[in-house]
Amino acid sequence: MTGTIDLNMVNAYIPGRADVGAKTAATISRRDRLLGPAYRLMYERPLHIVRGEGAWLIDEDGRRYLDVYNNVTSLGHCHPRVVEAICKQVATLATNTRYLHDTILELAERLIASVKGTDLAHLMLTCTGSEANDLAYRIAKVRTGGTGIIVTDTAYHGFTDAVSQFSPSLGMSVDLGAHVRMVPAPRVYHAQGIDMAERFTRDVAAAIADLKRHGIKPAMLIVDSVFTSDGILPDPAGFLQGAVQAIKDAGGLFVADEVQPGFGRTGEHMWGFQRHNVVPDIVTMGKPMGNGQPIAGLLVTHDAVAQFGRDSRYFNTFAGNTVSCAAAIAVLDTIEQEGLIAHAARTGAALRDGIAALAARHEAIGDVRGVGMFVGVELVKDRVTRAPDRETTSRVVNLLRDKGILLSGCAMGHNVLKIRPPLVLNSQQVDMVIQGIDESLAEAALGMTSG
Repeated sequence: MTGTIDLNMVNAYIPGRADVGAKTAATISRRDRLLGPAYRLMYERPLHIVRGEGAWLIDEDGRRYLDVYNNVTSLGHCHPRVVEAICKQVATLATNTRYLHDTILELAERLIASVKGTDLAHLMLTCTGSEANDLAYRIAKVRTGGTGIIVTDTAYHGFTDAVSQFSPSLGMSVDLGAHVRMVPAPRVYHAQGIDMAERFTRDVAAAIADLKRHGIKPAMLIVDSVFTSDGILPDPAGFLQGAVQAIKDAGGLFVADEVQPGFGRTGEHMWGFQRHNVVPDIVTMGKPMGNGQPIAGLLVTHDAVAQFGRDSRYFNTFAGNTVSCAAAIAVLDTIEQEGLIAHAARTGAALRDGIAALAARHEAIGDVRGVGMFVGVELVKDRVTRAPDRETTSRVVNLLRDKGILLSGCAMGHNVLKIRPPLVLNSQQVDMVIQGIDESLAEAALGMTSG
């Protein structure tokens, strides 16, 4: 049933833990009956959302919630430019890639131009980021003749059967493949002065060696270039270079999973991998490309995809349809015309600095880190041991929900506040988040003391 305790959620709804009211309880019961046992709900008291507007979600009673978690709607909910592009195209033509049309070609030209100076030459479209990573793995296997995959230890790359086998953040109940090796995520806060570039390179090299020892040829190293599910670990910039060289020397491919870091979110470049000065063989993208429309895909070098293209055929009925392509072009137009990459840098820095200043008043804050519209706030039981405080994290997430601010948690210790707002977040909304975290930390500490 909905509400089975999910150890990978600090904000899960658990039946009986909180009074949700008769109406909400009835809706949950109906949902359980119709959708079955596999779905989960967020927050101790789930939300019934009926409308979105910019950075806001609005419930059935008209209450507004500031959404600083859902980066799928990268430009905010119901962005008028995207809505207009979708409506215009859906009233004109909605068809697939077996017919010629210019919209997909314009999108391809725009995305390939965003990685100028690399060998990334082709765009292949899917509907979801999970499908994009699945396709990336298929290509990597054909190109390398190997099956081995290296990922970080709390990574999330998707839900398909193949991809779930290299998504360790899904939890112990989802088995990793025998062909998968995990390396420690680059947790600088816990590294105590260790050179992260050297350490990460060494760990990847050791994983490559272990694959080979077991007769498994390496196919790819895949990382989310901001290590979002691992706890938002963007620094130091450039530390990926040695690891990327190690996988390429071993005959494997480097895949940059840009589903979360991509489309200007870092405030520095269009893509997260660009801050590390590395060149992927494949770059995967997700639904932020279409501001939530079902469009995703990958950029790939000709060398990586040539044999796959000769020996296989790729067709995905809905992927690359004209409506979703029009939405994606509208997203690119908006990022460029509204200067949203620079905006993400300024606004994200204000958010990060404002939260970091709260550490003077709240001992639970161990570390505040991030880049652009990504902020991770690591909550600890004490600053000496840096032990994760999952209980406080869960409490703060749910207190913020009650204050009208939506975010979540991540990382191995389930103790990092994951703040991932839309690119259009404004300064007044930044202040609201900072104040909400300040108040929630104080209330959580008081509750722990009185408890």
